[in-house]
Amino acid sequence: MMDKVPPPVLHTASNLAVQQRSEAKYCRGPEPIHNKLNYGQYGVQALDGGYLSHKHMDAWRLYINSKLTNVMFAEWRIEPPWKPVTKKGTGKRMGKGKSSISHYVTPVKAGRILLEVGGEIEYKQVYKMLRHVAAQCPFDARIISAEILQKEEEQKNWIATNNLNPFSFRYCARNNFLGIKKDLSPYDLKWSGKY
Repeated sequence: MMDKVPPPVLHTASNLAVQQRSEAKYCRGPEPIHNKLNYGQYGVQALDGGYLSHKHMDAWRLYINSKLTNVMFAEWRIEPPWKPVTKKGTGKRMGKGKSSISHYVTPVKAGRILLEVGGEIEYKQVYKMLRHVAAQCPFDARIISAEILQKEEEQKNWIATNNLNPFSFRYCARNNFLGIKKDLSPYDLKWSGKY
């Protein structure tokens, strides 16, 4: 069970939540840490960046708890909502400062494992359950297993070692082919146009 509202920050003058800027850096780019399965079985992986609210997590929890058996377990791989989102009321005029906090969200980067399921189960048994969870995500997500991740890693390494074509996106962008650098952002140079 995840909290809707994060606990108040300690050692401050008041317990009021602090408003934050809506920065896209929290959900932009690849996930560097939580991109592997801890138990080596099955899970749901985000393909794009985005925000998860408490409503998404609560819907997943209710659905998964109804489908779990005694030989299965599920584990969250995301933290509870902590980033505040502000919203102005309907019919309000522009200006007059930042509005009050409406709700909280959890930023997610591409490649993040959202949920992990394991136990004495097979892929066919959890496919329907995980497909339902992946379809309810506000961004693209997919079902993964340890075998799928291993095959993708092997294929990526094989392409990196056996690729004879030197004209990759990174090579063309770094060397400014056809003056393309003026149309690229710094993030395209950093992640080779993937995110």
